[in-house]
Amino acid sequence: MRMEPGRLFAGFALLGLSVISALPVFAQARNEPVASSCLAVAQAMPKIVPVSFTRIRGEDGTVAFTYSGHSTYRIETPNGVTIATDFSGTYGADPTPDVVTMNKAHRTHFTETPDPRIGAVLRGWNPDGDGPAEHAVVVDDVYIRNVPTDIRNWDGGMERDGNSIFIFEVAGLCIGHLGHLHHDLTDAHYAAIGRLDVVMVPVDGGMTSSLNTIGEITQRLYSSVILPMHRHSTPLAEFTARMGKRFALQRLDGRSVSFSLRTLPRQPTIFVPDGL
Repeated sequence: MRMEPGRLFAGFALLGLSVISALPVFAQARNEPVASSCLAVAQAMPKIVPVSFTRIRGEDGTVAFTYSGHSTYRIETPNGVTIATDFSGTYGADPTPDVVTMNKAHRTHFTETPDPRIGAVLRGWNPDGDGPAEHAVVVDDVYIRNVPTDIRNWDGGMERDGNSIFIFEVAGLCIGHLGHLHHDLTDAHYAAIGRLDVVMVPVDGGMTSSLNTIGEITQRLYSSVILPMHRHSTPLAEFTARMGKRFALQRLDGRSVSFSLRTLPRQPTIFVPDGL
C-alpha cells in the first residue's frame, strides 16, 4: 500500500471547514479555521505532551463514552453534543444522536438511510468516488476530522481511501476511533492522527486487522484510555496479552465511562465495558 504524506496533510494544513445545516439543538456547525493541538503536539514534539498545548477551545469538561454495540460508541461532549461512531442505525440510535460517523467495509458500519433528524452524517469514504473523504467540522464544542485509510475488497484487493479513522477534539481531549481498519499505519498516518488520549480499537483479530497489527498500532499510539470494540468470538485476553505490562486492564461495571483531561489514568489502561 502506498500513501503520500501530502495527500494526508492536504485536508489539514489550512482547514476550510464544512458547513452543516439544520443541526438539531445547535444552530450550525461553525465555518472557521481550527488549530488542532493534537496535530501541533504530534508534529512538533512527538514524545512530549505539555498540558498547556492540549486546549483547542472552551472550558475543560468531562466526555462520556457508552458502548452501544459492535463498533458503535456514543460520545457525549460537555456541551451535550452526542456522537455515534460507525453508525448503522442498529446501535446508538436512541435517542437520536446529533452526529454520526460511518465506514463502509460492511453494512454493520453504515446505513444508506440515516434518520433525517441526525444533524451531521460523516461518511468515511467519498460517495462520489473522486478522492478521499475530507472532514474538518466544528459542531458546538467538538471538532471532528478524519484520516483516510484503505479497505479490502471482496475480491481480496485493496480499495484506496475506502474508510477513515475519525478524530474528535473536545474539552482538551484528543479522541480517535480506528473504524474498520484493514492494514498497518504508516508514519504519515500517525502524523495526521497526532496525539490520542482516548482510542477505540477493533479487537476481532481478523475481519479488520490481525491482533498483532492492532496491538502494535495501539502500543505506538500509547493512549491513556483504550476502549475495545468490534469483538466477535476472539477472547479479549488474546488482545490484552499482546499489550504487555505497560497497559493496565479495568473491567467496567456497566457500559459507560467518563474522562476529563485531569482524570485520565496515569498508566495507559484498557477499559472493558459490559456487553463487549
